[in-house]
Amino acid sequence: MKAVRYMDEELVIRKGIDLLMKGLGPLEAIRFINIPRDATIDSVKRHRKWQQQLKKNDFFDAVFSETIK
Repeated sequence: MKAVRYMDEELVIRKGIDLLMKGLGPLEAIRFINIPRDATIDSVKRHRKWQQQLKKNDFFDAVFSETIK
């Protein structure tokens, strides 16, 4: 088994920025870096939200069905 070696974080960042600059140009690369990210939802809140939308019988049918799709 061959050991996997990862690049140093600083090198990954530098290479990533270089690729963005070459691929998008300086202005678009900066725009890409500054795109706002969606706020993450706490996993418990996300699960409760999912449960509220859940139809119990449909869920059980999907989980316990004998046919494999």
